[in-house]
This record gives sequence, structure tokens and C-alpha cells, in this order.
Amino acid sequence: MKQHFLALAIVVATASTASAQISDDVVRIGVLTDLSSWGRDNSGPGSVEAAKMAVEEFGPTVLGKPIEIVSADHQMKTDVGLQIARDWFDNGKVDAIADIPNSGIAIAIHNMVKERNKIALLSGPGASSLTDELCSPNTVHFAYDTYALSKVTASAVINEGGKSWFFVTADYAFGQQLEKDAVRFIKELDGKVLGSVRHPTNTADFSSFVLQAQNSKADVVAFANAGQDTDNAIKQSGEFGLVQGGQKLVGLLMFDTDVHAIGLQSARGTYMTTASYWNMDEKTRAWSKKFFARTKVMPTMIHTGVYGSVLHYLKAIQAAGTDDPAKVMAKMRELPIEDTFVHGGKLREDGRVVRDMYLARVKKPSESKEPWDYLDIVKTVKGEDAYRPVSESKCQLLKK
Repeated sequence: MKQHFLALAIVVATASTASAQISDDVVRIGVLTDLSSWGRDNSGPGSVEAAKMAVEEFGPTVLGKPIEIVSADHQMKTDVGLQIARDWFDNGKVDAIADIPNSGIAIAIHNMVKERNKIALLSGPGASSLTDELCSPNTVHFAYDTYALSKVTASAVINEGGKSWFFVTADYAFGQQLEKDAVRFIKELDGKVLGSVRHPTNTADFSSFVLQAQNSKADVVAFANAGQDTDNAIKQSGEFGLVQGGQKLVGLLMFDTDVHAIGLQSARGTYMTTASYWNMDEKTRAWSKKFFARTKVMPTMIHTGVYGSVLHYLKAIQAAGTDDPAKVMAKMRELPIEDTFVHGGKLREDGRVVRDMYLARVKKPSESKEPWDYLDIVKTVKGEDAYRPVSESKCQLLKK
């Protein structure tokens, strides 16, 4: 009897070990980010550190195998990003790619990931098409998208009397999608769009664009851009006195780092929508202070998105007993998303993570109590009310 029991135990242990399948004996995650251009502050080195913090929280191994984080700079160039991703998959044994600020680059790699049967953990890009007509079973869109940013912000500002709008829009996929999504909600709420102007990315002089916005006499001037472009545009709007003249400013994609760069004096009163904020509760403050010690900035929603998506990916590998992409993606959809910044999140079949979003207003300098105390959270919007509903989706994965 004793020998039989021992033999059974050995068989069970062997079967358990055999079922834990990790390709190449390592789980390797590549953080593809912007280390040298206009998105560096809101993603960049902070995204790399956020991924490392997720690994530290989870543990150094998964299913007994090591976890490695590698990183690279796509320089905001699609060809560079694709070359890095291709090399990672062909030679670097990378299993999943995280972050990818810049929607054009993200869309290209999102397509490659599907072809190569890898996983994309997207927190940097915003284009809502990634989980709509372009949806893929291999992509997780974790932090925010243009649909949610536009819906939450436009609805709130129109309700406060901002009926007429003028757009200052970055001339690439993300900016165009952001403006398109915002225009839809403005019109649905009986608002008016008086005009828009497109600018190239990495623009230093916004004076002509700001003057057009000022001369439009629109109630609201909305910036459909990101990074240093948003910083420069809002700073120069302050210099031209748009707020003093009665116009509301809206950053359709803004981060804590943008407010820090602009300064409260110029950014005060600006509306923005975010998926996270460092100063929400004791846990977010504690995590953010650790992050700050490593990066010297408080985390943006891209940083917390990289952290959350990597952590959820590792939990799914553990639960699946393998890093096989199809089985891991199935577990990522099955498991609730729980981390320092997300509670009760859910990954839909289209790749969209449905999570709460927050409407915020930038504080006046006199209202700020400590460094990086920049935002008033005006409203919490439930994920199901913020993101594109299944009934509107063009994603075939939701039609099954």
C-alpha cells in the first residue's frame, strides 16, 4: 500500500511538471517604447520600470521559469518599431510586447503579433480601432482609448456649457481618431464643431494654431494630440490668454507628466480623462512613491497600464500552466483584473479591458497641497459607460 501511494505521488508530480509548458524555458516580455522623442515622459523609461515592478510583485519566476524584461526605443518610427519586433520574435525569444506608444506603430505590431501568434499588451496607444474593426484575439488594450477619452470628456464639458468646439489635432492616426470620436459625441449631445486645424508631430511653435482656435470664438478648444505637443499647445494657449478670454481648454489625452511640464499656472482648469491617478488612496500612493524613487516622476496611466497588463499576463500564465498564447489569452479573459490601480476589470473578446475611467480637472496653483498634487477627480465613470458597447462594435470576435 505504501509503495502504491508513493508511486501515485510520483506520477502526479511528473504530470504536473509536464503540464507546465514554458517555451524556451523563459518568459520574456519586450517593452517597446519611446526613449528619445515626444512620448518619452509619459511612457519611456517609466514603462520599463513599471514592467519590472510588476515582475517584482509577482515573483522572479512563473511556473518555475525565470521572467525577463527587455526594452527598446522605437523612436516614434513605424519601420524601426517593426524591425525591433521582428528581431525580438525571430532571435530574441520574446513572448509578448508591452506598451507601444504611438497608434500607427501599435497597429502595425498588433497585426504582426497576430500573424506570429504572440501577445501584445498595449498601454501606450489610444486608437480605438485596435479593438473595433482591427480587433485581434492576440491583443490586450489595457489603459485607455480614443472612444473612452472622447466620450467621458466631451459629455462632461458639454454638460457644463461648452457647446461649441474647435480642435487642434496631431496629423497622424491617433490624433485623427481622437478628433473623430470626440466629434461624434459632441454632435450627439447637440454641440457644434466650429473648425479644426492639423499640425505635424513634434511641433515647437503653436502660435498660428492657437490664434485660429482663439479667433474661432469656440467655447472649448480641444487638443487632440499627446506628449510635448500637448504641453507646447497648452502653454502657448496660456500665453495668448485663451482661458482669460473665456474659452475652456480640454486635453483629450493628457497625463500627470504633461501637467508637470506645463505648470499649474498655464494648465489650471484644463479638463482631462485618465485611467488612473497616483493620489487616489493609500495603496496607489505607496506604489507611486516607489515608482517615483526609481523614475523621478509620478506614474501616468501608461505606466500603470504597463504594470497592470504585465502583472495580469503573468497571473494568466500561472493559471494556464503554460505560456501558449491562446491558452494565456483565454485565462486573461477569464480572470478578473485586480491590481493597485484596477479593481474588477474585465478583458473582453475584442481585446478591450473594461475598467473605470476618471474625469479630472487641473487644480489652480493655490489648491495644490504637495508636489504632483495636480488633479481634482471630478467624476468616476464605470467601464461599461466609458468604453464602446458591444452593440456598436465592428469586431467580428464579438459576433460569435
